[in-house]
Amino acid sequence: MTIFLPSEGRTQKISTIEQAHFWLQKAWPVSDRNRNIALEKIDAVMDCLAPVGAARAAFLSAVDTAGFHPETLAAA
Repeated sequence: MTIFLPSEGRTQKISTIEQAHFWLQKAWPVSDRNRNIALEKIDAVMDCLAPVGAARAAFLSAVDTAGFHPETLAAA
């Protein structure tokens, strides 16, 4: 998935669960409930306890509340 970072005017490609985990832990602009849920879901997927789709959906919710946008919306 590619997200648009409006404050920086650029995109960032997130292609692995490890990258999503790193971004949520180290480079996320807000520490809110959606970020925490996304981290929990990603941890569960990495431990083979949840489906990847659950982590992806949680990550997209965190993207939204952080003020980022999936790349397809950035072009609109």
